[in-house]
Amino acid sequence: MVELTRRYIVMPMSAEGPFDPLDPEAAFVLKPWKDPAALAALETYRDSCYPELARDITAWVTAIRSGPVIRGSVGARNESFLASRPRAARVAAPRRRPVKVKSKKKSSKSIKKKAKRR
Repeated sequence: MVELTRRYIVMPMSAEGPFDPLDPEAAFVLKPWKDPAALAALETYRDSCYPELARDITAWVTAIRSGPVIRGSVGARNESFLASRPRAARVAAPRRRPVKVKSKKKSSKSIKKKAKRR
C-alpha cells in the first residue's frame, strides 16, 4: 500500500472543529470499515484513479470485505437505508466513457452559399 500511504495522512482532530465546504484544502474523512456508503464511495474513487493507487485501494477493499462487519452509528443508519432500497437502485451507475467530439464535415452547400453572398 505504498501509493495509498504515501499520498494520504489522516489523523483525528483533538477537538471537533467547523467544516468549511469552501476550503479547497479541507478533507472529508469517510470510514469504510464502519459505513457501507463510505465503502461504496471508496470503490468509486478507486475506479477513477491511477493504476498503482487503484491496486492499493483494491487490496484495502478486499481486507474490509473479508473482515468482520463493524458498524458505527452513521454506518448502521446507512446499512438499514441501503437494505430498504430496491436492488436496482443499489447498483452503481456504470462508468461513462469520454465522449468523442466529432468535427463538423464541411459540405459543399455552405461553400456555394458563401460564394453566392460575395
